[in-house]
Amino acid sequence: MKHLSVADGELVSAESAEDATFSLTEQPSDDTRVVTVDSVDATLADLAERVARWPQAAAVCDDVLRAIDPAGSTFAGVITESLAYSTLQSGGEFARWLAERGPATVPEIPNPVVVQRDDDRLTVTFNRGRRHNAFSTDARAALLEALDVARLDPSITDLVLTGDGPSFCSGGDLAEFGTFADPASAHVARTRHSPALALAEITARLGRRCRADVHGQVQGSGLEMAAFCGWVHSHPDAVLGLPELALGLIPGAGGTVSISRRIGRWRTAYLVLSGRSVDAATALQWGLVDAVG
Repeated sequence: MKHLSVADGELVSAESAEDATFSLTEQPSDDTRVVTVDSVDATLADLAERVARWPQAAAVCDDVLRAIDPAGSTFAGVITESLAYSTLQSGGEFARWLAERGPATVPEIPNPVVVQRDDDRLTVTFNRGRRHNAFSTDARAALLEALDVARLDPSITDLVLTGDGPSFCSGGDLAEFGTFADPASAHVARTRHSPALALAEITARLGRRCRADVHGQVQGSGLEMAAFCGWVHSHPDAVLGLPELALGLIPGAGGTVSISRRIGRWRTAYLVLSGRSVDAATALQWGLVDAVG
């Protein structure tokens, strides 16, 4: 077993699993600080290359996950995450990704979120199926409007969050990244209009009756939001991951809070730093989802 930490743009050995960013083993393990991989040496080489390419984002990810108390205030965690995210938005690693991506145009797709009420149940469906429900500014506004119904109406006793088409949600719409005037404005928008905070409040009231039904690509902000729900049901075809490091960023939709609450900061760090997705069976074993079927 190898205990690893992020330091000065590289992975270094740590003294213990508790102190490490995460630990790698080739043996089955239920320890939330440990990730089982096919080859420790091959995984370590890949991780070292990624940390060397995105050293600032890797270091900030480790810092934020160590700073946030998963059992503490959701608000404090979301604010901490967002400030760190905004810092990275003004950094060279994100600027490099934007330059490599080049100009992008956000497609206009009507009704990005569809809401249906049946008695006391509210079903909220991401409705950009042909784009794997990539999460956009207009989708966020529509989602928040729907969540406000569940948040403010005590007669709503069940909330289901789901997605149309082949995927639940493939994460933030990459065509929109970099469109905010400045990182401070982006921080204010993220934290004053936050699905994470709304979902956390609804889950506090409804518990398991606030449910996410996920399938296909469950990536980035899609996974982060689903993890705030009191119960996550996964289709066997689901592929779950946090790809933000490749943009020079960290999770920015509350995932350092919601996901670390479910699987611990160590496996959350592994998902971010490795960029690797996990299948539904692994997600169930880790506690990232609550049922598969």
